[in-house]
Parts: sequence; structure tokens; C-alpha cells
Amino acid sequence: MTKKILIVDNNVLMLEVMTYILINNGYEVFAITSGSDIFNHIKSDHPDLIILNAILPGINGKEICQLIKLNKTTQNLPVIMCSSEDPIADSLKQKGAPDDILQKPFDISCLIEKIAYQLAA
Repeated sequence: MTKKILIVDNNVLMLEVMTYILINNGYEVFAITSGSDIFNHIKSDHPDLIILNAILPGINGKEICQLIKLNKTTQNLPVIMCSSEDPIADSLKQKGAPDDILQKPFDISCLIEKIAYQLAA
């Protein structure tokens, strides 16, 4: 069964690039530019993993990650947080921390390895 990945990033070019890479690696991809309705997408699309940008308009990725990880129905959903501007390594120490981080710009093989690792866990 094809694994589903939800990407949340306000950079449309980044969404397109990551979507292309992941589809070509056999994943089904859903991409959104805002975290405001992420829980609706989680409920309707049933992703197996979320790639979440740390800096988003409105509610930021760190807050969204905390909401996902502190909610009993979504706490086991793997989240990889990424950012180019924010020192996101500290995110791993927060309450409701992501499962992994990805600093932009990233190597494609690093992205694929992190996703494969989280989906195998």
C-alpha cells in the first residue's frame, strides 16, 4: 500500500519540488500552504507522515507540531519539521517535539532516508 505524506510549506516552489521528489519515490503526496486547516487534512487524507515547515503564516509549525503530538488521536503520526531560517534543532527538546528535523537546503537522499526511517518505525 502506498504511503501518504502531507507537506505543509508556505513556499510554493518548495512544495512543488518536494511533491515531485516524493511522487517519484513512490509516495502519495498532499501539499498545503498553510497550517490553519491541517487537522481537516489529517482527518480526510489520513497521512502516514507529515513534513512541516517551522515558519508558516498564522500559527507556526512548532505550535502545530505540539498540537499534533499532544493530541491522543494524532500523537503517533510522524512529523519531520524543516526550515531554512529557524534554528530548529531546539525543536527536538520542546514538549510535543517533532520526530525528526530537516534543515533547508537539504540533500534529496537525506530527505528520502529520513522519511523511510520514520515510516519504518
